Amino acid sequence: MDRLLVSQAKKGNSEAFCRLIDQHMQNMYKIARVYMHNEEDAADVIQDTILTCYEKLPTLEQDKYFKTWLVRILVNKCKNMLRLNKRMLYTDALPESVFYERGYDSMEWYQILKPLDEKYRTILLLYYLEGFNTREIGTILEMKESTVKSRLKRGREKIAVEYQFLIKEDTKCQQHSNGMNTL
Repeated sequence: MDRLLVSQAKKGNSEAFCRLIDQHMQNMYKIARVYMHNEEDAADVIQDTILTCYEKLPTLEQDKYFKTWLVRILVNKCKNMLRLNKRMLYTDALPESVFYERGYDSMEWYQILKPLDEKYRTILLLYYLEGFNTREIGTILEMKESTVKSRLKRGREKIAVEYQFLIKEDTKCQQHSNGMNTL
């Protein structure tokens, strides 16, 4: 369906372009919220991405890569805005709905992702939450697929270490509260 809409949009069909953007709006929002601290900045970046996409659509060589191309534009716009505003990346800006869709508690994800460097966090989010493969992530982030794979592996390892820490802390709390109940 995307290919047909992309083809029509390239020919100047604004309705096809709008439908195409509507199909990807939720994913764009999730990604923008990962990078930006607030709703307004996320909305600004998305609006700028849509404008750039509309202007540059004729330069897209292969219609089947529209989603990857769109996300690459969005990620670059986010990074540019952060660089220009000299803002830090805030993990607490992650929308809770992202984690509920996967069955995870948002506070648990916050605790796990918070200590990760941006380079791991971004790849993990694109891979697990957005469903991009390592080749597509490499294209989006302009890096070698081997780099994406190694960062994905390291990110998983870092999460595993952090998750074990959380399990140990939770177990200690439960043991402590059980001990208190017996007094």
